[in-house]
Amino acid sequence: MLDRASTFARPGIVELLQTRFVPVAIDQAYQRRQQDAEGEFYRKIAGQGPRNDFDGTTQGFYIAAADGSLLLYNNNRDPAKLERLMRRTLAGFTPPSRVAKIDDGKVDPRFNVTPPEGGLVVRVHTKVLDGYEPTADPWKAIFQAALSRDNLWITQSEHEALVRCELPQSLLRRIARFHLVDNTRGEPTMWSDKEIRLLDLKLHDGRISGRVHMETTRGDRGYEAELLGFVETEDGRVTRLDLVAKGDFWGEGPFTGGAPEGRFPLGVSFTLADGSEAADRIPPQGSRGWLPGYLR
Repeated sequence: MLDRASTFARPGIVELLQTRFVPVAIDQAYQRRQQDAEGEFYRKIAGQGPRNDFDGTTQGFYIAAADGSLLLYNNNRDPAKLERLMRRTLAGFTPPSRVAKIDDGKVDPRFNVTPPEGGLVVRVHTKVLDGYEPTADPWKAIFQAALSRDNLWITQSEHEALVRCELPQSLLRRIARFHLVDNTRGEPTMWSDKEIRLLDLKLHDGRISGRVHMETTRGDRGYEAELLGFVETEDGRVTRLDLVAKGDFWGEGPFTGGAPEGRFPLGVSFTLADGSEAADRIPPQGSRGWLPGYLR
């Protein structure tokens, strides 16, 4: 969220990425683990930087030549500083005279996953609706205004059930565990099965309604919300799926610090994707390296 609203909102950086670089955005948690050509090439680049322990995060901004030579590593989000570093790197860059072709070979199936055949992809957005203390800090303001993005994957059998006006428990659990989370300030802690205190949703005449209650055993994090949505079908396919959850969230995870004090309103929206956006192909965060567990 910070990068989209700060670093990559700076016109000079956008212009450089569009005209002088080949921009690549990845989830380094995949590439540093992948046992295939893509993973090896990424580890070649990242291994030249300060974050070269591939058992931990290698997050940051990398500039590399086509042969994998690292030209710059930076993990500072200051837009002005990053633009200076990018222009300085370009000024001193000499392209390699020869670059060997990378043999694609077999891809690591754990980290090269695609949506279930015959299923659906649903765009998920989350936003804290109120509760933050006013701030003059621009970085805090970005966090407070953040709108997160994830994808929900629906299997073919669940798709067929929706066409029959049924709500499969597998789909409801997946929505509750992996998507009714506060991921607006970082990577969230997903809910466990035992933290689902109430999951009462019904689908009748194309209308979804009900309530959920998620809460840890210690009570330090939770979400109580009402849900309302609509499903439309045509020729045996879902053509519309819109769902909104709105309620009170409380607490935070290890990587989502800075939440409002006490209970605060959190909204989560679900909208059927049409495949027009590149982000529609990104696997759900809750499926990272564990797709069968996410889809079960």
